[in-house]
Amino acid sequence: MTNTPTQLRPDQARPEFLRRAAKSLRKAFADSDPQAVSRVHAVLPGAQTLRHADALHVLAREAGHDSWPKLVFAEDARALDRAARADRLGRALTQGHSWVIDALLAETPDLGRDSLGLACATYDVAEVSRRLAKDPAAATRPDGDRRPIAHLAFSRFHQCGGAEADMLAVAQALLAAGADVNDTIADEQGSDQRLSVLYGAIGHGNNMALAEWLLDHGADPNDNESLYHATELGHRGGIRLLLAHGARPEGTNALLRALDFDDAEAVSLLLAAGSGPAELAAGQPSEEPQLVTGALHHAARRMCSAKTARMLVDHGADPSARAFGHTAYALARMHGNAAVAQVIAQAGGDTTLSGPEAQLARAADGTAGPRDWIDMAVLSDESRRLLCRMSGRPGALGHMQRLVEMGFDSNGTDEMGLTPLMLAGWEGQADVFAFFLGQRPDLGHVNRFGGGLLDTILHGSLNCPHRADRDHLGCMEQALHQGVALPRGMLKAEAGAAMAAFLADWAERHPGQVVDRPAG
Repeated sequence: MTNTPTQLRPDQARPEFLRRAAKSLRKAFADSDPQAVSRVHAVLPGAQTLRHADALHVLAREAGHDSWPKLVFAEDARALDRAARADRLGRALTQGHSWVIDALLAETPDLGRDSLGLACATYDVAEVSRRLAKDPAAATRPDGDRRPIAHLAFSRFHQCGGAEADMLAVAQALLAAGADVNDTIADEQGSDQRLSVLYGAIGHGNNMALAEWLLDHGADPNDNESLYHATELGHRGGIRLLLAHGARPEGTNALLRALDFDDAEAVSLLLAAGSGPAELAAGQPSEEPQLVTGALHHAARRMCSAKTARMLVDHGADPSARAFGHTAYALARMHGNAAVAQVIAQAGGDTTLSGPEAQLARAADGTAGPRDWIDMAVLSDESRRLLCRMSGRPGALGHMQRLVEMGFDSNGTDEMGLTPLMLAGWEGQADVFAFFLGQRPDLGHVNRFGGGLLDTILHGSLNCPHRADRDHLGCMEQALHQGVALPRGMLKAEAGAAMAAFLADWAERHPGQVVDRPAG
């Protein structure tokens, strides 16, 4: 059976009408009504049960939309004036939300021509050329909160169907009109650090073609951001590109970030390029406030492999140095990283353990006894944060359960004010999240960024490097089942299609849980 869009009256297309219709469809389907069964199977062949979210999906498809969030967005967008739609398009281009971009441009095809910044971000060569021919100085004048070349560099339109040739043609037109390839924008996170357009291309957009163009035209590879974030892309193209154009690893923490992913190839590239004594020695400032670390200590607590640890030792890392109040060997044992501990021992490093370190090593090894109750007062700050360090680590649940049994505080926070529950939610570790939910956590805790539990999960669903393989939706559902209030603003916040549909469905079924407090 072919599913053709249903022609709805304007009042019937409103989401609130369709939510009521979804309830009726669910009831009819449960009662085996032939027409309801036929409608559902046209969209969800073979479906035996119908959740509320499924019913909403069926109605959205019948109304001509691919999903419920797309239908809701289309209806909301019609209520916006043109300026608001243009602003929404700019945010979607920055975030790479192709379905939002498609919906806005389908409704208003020329919306990308409302400003030079939007024209740059949508790779509209003709419009950019027309505007610059009329007003060449516009290339160097702010358009909103950034100049046109930054609109181009921070756009993810290349991931949403934008053509590379058009993108580079826009870049060339801006350069010819005087745009600066070393232009910067303010950091939206509120720090004093400014972000270069090169970072926009590499670290924000994973846009290697534009990054290479910028570097070839004089962009500074030593902008204190691009090399660090190039380690997060899941490939080494950005690292190689930056190093080939003279990037210097010293002082960037790129080596430590590569260790976060146990990326031996990236570590090798950075070591070969000069990540030397400063990065390898204990006492190197890390990206985390109030901490110092050496690369070998970092490898120990990030569960790096023996191969990675050997590279660090071979390049001069001291196997007996102390950082965080511990040797790297002690950290490896406390985290259960037997591979790194063995490399350090083989290199002649200090393998002695204090009493508390030995206790924590037993917890990691699974050999802790009934008398291994831990005295938290004698632990280092780093030791007390073991639960936080492990919350995003696959396979570490048993280790964390043993630590809690030994007396660890499941509400303890890391340097950013994040609890183990929040960190598990950000990482989308649903099993770990469930465990900490059972430890009577403070569900109202607010982290240093002003975010609550649901905000943290939502942010992780969009930014966690491993989000494709994690279950942020499961974490969100668990939290809501515990009665955590759902801010109304979160229903309009940036979210993936599945998360947006789930939150809309939950709000419909639990209206009393929705509060007017904006999302954090």
